[in-house]
Amino acid sequence: MRLRALLDTDALGLRLLGGEDELDRTVRGVMTTDLRDPSRYLSGGELVLTGLAWRRDAADSDAFVRILVQAGVAALAAGEAELGDVPEDLVLACARNRLPLFAVHESVAFATITEHVVRQVSGERAGDLAAVVDRHRRMMTSGPAGGGPDVVLDLLGSDLDLRAWVLSPTGRLIAGSKTSGPGLPADVCAKLAAEHLTAARTGRRGPHRLTLGSTTYSLFPVRSSGRSPQASRDVRETVLSDWLLAVEADAGDWPEERLDLLQGVTQLIAVERDRRDAARTVRRRLAQEVLELVQTGAAPAEIAARLRVAAPVLLPGLGAAPHWQVVVARVEWDGGDIEGGAVAQSLLEEILVDPLSTGPEPSDRIAVAHTGEEAIALVPLPAVSTEHDGSETGVLADVLLESVRDPLAAGLDDDGRVTLGVSAAVHSAEGLRGALEEARHARRVAAARPGRVCAAGHQELASHVLLLPFVPDDVRRAFTARLLDPLRDYDRRHRAELIPTLEAFLDCDGSWTRCATRLHLHVNTLRYRVGRIEQLTSRDLSRLEDKLDFFLALRMS
Repeated sequence: MRLRALLDTDALGLRLLGGEDELDRTVRGVMTTDLRDPSRYLSGGELVLTGLAWRRDAADSDAFVRILVQAGVAALAAGEAELGDVPEDLVLACARNRLPLFAVHESVAFATITEHVVRQVSGERAGDLAAVVDRHRRMMTSGPAGGGPDVVLDLLGSDLDLRAWVLSPTGRLIAGSKTSGPGLPADVCAKLAAEHLTAARTGRRGPHRLTLGSTTYSLFPVRSSGRSPQASRDVRETVLSDWLLAVEADAGDWPEERLDLLQGVTQLIAVERDRRDAARTVRRRLAQEVLELVQTGAAPAEIAARLRVAAPVLLPGLGAAPHWQVVVARVEWDGGDIEGGAVAQSLLEEILVDPLSTGPEPSDRIAVAHTGEEAIALVPLPAVSTEHDGSETGVLADVLLESVRDPLAAGLDDDGRVTLGVSAAVHSAEGLRGALEEARHARRVAAARPGRVCAAGHQELASHVLLLPFVPDDVRRAFTARLLDPLRDYDRRHRAELIPTLEAFLDCDGSWTRCATRLHLHVNTLRYRVGRIEQLTSRDLSRLEDKLDFFLALRMS
């Protein structure tokens, strides 16, 4: 569509402030931003909508306009809701750089302009595909009966013959079209999510392409629909919460028309994402109220009353009050200039969902609050059963991050960490404060471990794992070097396997027969190796104290 066509629609509330000679420019898309530098999200030909939150003084206008011009945008539309009239310095900057400028009346929502442009652009460039986008829009905005993103993907399949899926940033399948056939395998989803997060962190523009086997996928970021009044200033604030649209096709061969259409579809799917976030408001508030009572030392009866309110919201139809677990998470970035609480909140709401579930709504049973630095989840358990070994079921720290570790590591890149701690289940308000402290302490244990993504559970707080992470680094190095360096040196010089032999011997509780069988050795060979270990270290592996020292040294090394 042409820019001048925007002025012919009174409902858009646009008023031309400059660039009358440029109104024949073609509009290929639309983007809402309040970033000071939105260039990474621009591909050229967009109508840029802005609320001017990036402007602090007159000098900012020229820099902002030059960035838009360099990115090849078609025009700029500035909202009048915040500052009233569009500042004169912005008008002059656009005139100097020959960038058409519109004012958007305060009564008109940016979403209205976005939907209009998506429909018109699709109509002019793809003929009857405008009807597809319009059907998408109506179904996405018609409430729960519309079917959410699944309906949009069904239409992509039926009208454009495209197999497509919506994935979370951790690779969970949120939606897929009926024509897409069986859901993507979990390992494929994880690889697609990891590629998406890697591209986002490096600032590469979408769509991103990834070939797995003989199949090529194109990945389109699903960002905010523009209805939120706040915009992210740093990609790290949203990289672990943005959805992605995965299409089974090589978009590198697509014409601009089809790329623009898919970008429009991602904007429509973003409406569902925003709706999901809005639906979580009640659950987040419940979690915040309960946790404030717990942390301020409120009476158990008052906390119990809030839990009784929360239970029916999180577990509809539940007759009795459930058991509860607490999960604490922190997302930390090098430099400490970004608060990770909101990112950790979105992340917990995602990873606490059953990994086998699909759709955007399974997280309805999770309530997560956040402070500036950490997120805290209240996880209701309808019933707590006991396994044959006496352990309780529920959220398990050692499996919580197993399926999402690789995508998260890609999103964290080299400057971020995720650490989580999980409490035991409690069945009363009296136990909730202890559960919170237990989860926080478990998270500190996880934080003391190496790696970008770490978790620890309450079971580990009753073992040596509780103590080892807090041994000072210099003490740890000295202790392990004294015991293990002689064995490592010997292994290196003689190509022996004393360290693996020591590990197996301790793991077999000092049983000569079981250890020899595990290592496929004759018992006499095993006795020779153990004797060499004792000779090199001046220790006796028949003594409990020396076995314990070796065990701790291996764990700390």
